[in-house]
Amino acid sequence: MYKIVRRENLNSTVTLFEVEAPDIAKRCKPGQFIILRVDEFGERIPLTIASYDAEKGTITIIFQVVGLSTRKLNALQTGDYILDFVGPLGKPSDIEGLKKVCIVVGGVGSAIGYPLARELKRCGAYVDTVLGFRTKDLIILEDDFHKISNNLYLVTDDGSAGQKGLVTDVLKELLKTEKYDVVYAIGPLVMMKYVALLGKEYEQRTIVSMNPIMIDGTGMCGGCRLTINGEIKFACVDGPEFDAFGIDFDEAIQRSKIYQKEEREADCRLGV
Repeated sequence: MYKIVRRENLNSTVTLFEVEAPDIAKRCKPGQFIILRVDEFGERIPLTIASYDAEKGTITIIFQVVGLSTRKLNALQTGDYILDFVGPLGKPSDIEGLKKVCIVVGGVGSAIGYPLARELKRCGAYVDTVLGFRTKDLIILEDDFHKISNNLYLVTDDGSAGQKGLVTDVLKELLKTEKYDVVYAIGPLVMMKYVALLGKEYEQRTIVSMNPIMIDGTGMCGGCRLTINGEIKFACVDGPEFDAFGIDFDEAIQRSKIYQKEEREADCRLGV
């Protein structure tokens, strides 16, 4: 059992938990994730480690309420317990030698991009950050990114905060004059697809963080398979970060929707 020691509502649909997990906290690195189960009847949910404190022995996770399992998770309060909390899983981000980086994040992808940006800044890298959200009310971690970014570009679809438009609009302008060691794209699959296309157009190395359907987190179930340069890879053990240019994004987008009907039906039956 893993105790929730802090809960914070970041906006109407996104919640932060700080969880006691000392064994994970002393071993994890940016880019890795955990898998949790709310209770014995719950499905396994993969969530990126947003922050960690080895001294306190805590892990911070950020999740969006989108269906049955995340609604059950969101019903928990400070002092409640999560049944299973396993990690760290996946390969850490390979940031050695990086001097100049652009991190492009969309929505809850901010929770994945933040620990990466923070670690890059700690190692002395120059960090440009592009934050994208649908509207002002959904913005999270803006102040946190401000503290660790050399330049922060805020974008909203409706123009209610920052620049009106898409993250790719800002990235395209940056790539006209800047060359980065790498561009990291983290967010919805469609967003990452178009960042990858833009990176290819400007011959800019681009890495994406993939979070497909995942069950066991050990590569045994095959649920998180992706096609990369014609080969099958598993996000849980080979990733979650991959070179963006080789990914079959259309296949990944199609596979991400295969359980939508079942998820809607289960959500309707939830009584919390």
